[in-house]
Amino acid sequence: MSISNNDVQHVAKLARLNLTAEEEQTLTGQLNAILKYAEKLNELDTDNIEPTTHVLHVSNVMREDETKESLSIEQVMHNAPDEEDGQFKVPAVME
Repeated sequence: MSISNNDVQHVAKLARLNLTAEEEQTLTGQLNAILKYAEKLNELDTDNIEPTTHVLHVSNVMREDETKESLSIEQVMHNAPDEEDGQFKVPAVME
């Protein structure tokens, strides 16, 4: 499988990219190099390999839910541009 200049032009049009002829040539070469490298994977014998969802065995990556002391209102409002009654004050978006 290989990529042609027409393929690059088509994808560039879909992505709304304006490519010069030189950029199209460069991308065509780069994409073909990527495909050539990926074709090496077809040389591997994977008949006796089970499909996996992850390369490492992961059982539970979630931490325990523990309560912690949170910031005080003063600490939270320290960098607020404007506050009123312990709440962030923002410009009205609705009339």
